Amino acid sequence: MPTSMPDIANQALAQTEGKLDWVGMSNIEMPVMVASEAGLPQQVGARIEAFVSLDDPKAKGIHMSRLYLAVDELANDDVLSASSVRRLLDRFIETHDDLSSKAQVTFSFEYLLRRKSLISGKQGWKGYPVTVSATLNDGHYDVELSVNAAYSSTCPCSAALARQLIQEAFKKRFKEQDVSAAEVAAWLGTTEGIVATPHSQRSVAEVKVKLSKDVDILPIVALIDRIEDTLKTPVQAAVKREDEQEFARLNGQNLMFCEDAARRLQHELNKVPTVLDFRVRVNHYESLHAHDAVSVTTKGISGGYRP
Repeated sequence: MPTSMPDIANQALAQTEGKLDWVGMSNIEMPVMVASEAGLPQQVGARIEAFVSLDDPKAKGIHMSRLYLAVDELANDDVLSASSVRRLLDRFIETHDDLSSKAQVTFSFEYLLRRKSLISGKQGWKGYPVTVSATLNDGHYDVELSVNAAYSSTCPCSAALARQLIQEAFKKRFKEQDVSAAEVAAWLGTTEGIVATPHSQRSVAEVKVKLSKDVDILPIVALIDRIEDTLKTPVQAAVKREDEQEFARLNGQNLMFCEDAARRLQHELNKVPTVLDFRVRVNHYESLHAHDAVSVTTKGISGGYRP
């Protein structure tokens, strides 16, 4: 091995001078232990982006290996939390103190949760896409948490139209004759009685929150629970017939347009003191239309997230 090797990033000047907002790496693949509110940390397969600013207009480039090694140290020796990410960004700046004043890192992974069915108590695994992003800008630190949660949405308009058809079928079947409750109940249990059903579809709530500096353990499970408890109709894992029936009941009692879902989440997130800002996008993947129905809302603070 040569006694010394060239270091172009340190020894050469930029071909064209200029500052750069971000320079770094994306799609770094590493296993990461995520600190959990529920106890033991969970290992996830993460894809990571690591960046610093290039403030020296004459510098050839940054030291990408230093970013990688810092991320690798967190993955091997620490758990993912707000404080460990802050230390990581501090390390980015320390190793680029002559080049950079800003640092940014993003971890994207699927977080698995063991979820109970609605009635039977059966359990199954559900995966939730999660992103943790943090930025250090001249000493100012921000950390963001994003989760995607799937749920079912049943159209209120379609439900009203279906009820109208059922009413018309009832009038046609029984006309002006006296009818007992038992006869009506039996008729309602037939396909002739329920001549129409409303359309529903799998939907996804994409929720991003900016966390206060009081938060260390990332509230992944708490945020997922809050979304699902607010919308009432999360998709299920293991189900028996009684669970499917309860799911149908929940859909019937929680009819919602995309506007309704977004407003429910907006109202709920406004109550959380550790959420400084939020951006919600709900996507209803229509079964009636060939397009999707979408609604977006933010906390609406000055200088905050934009729709």
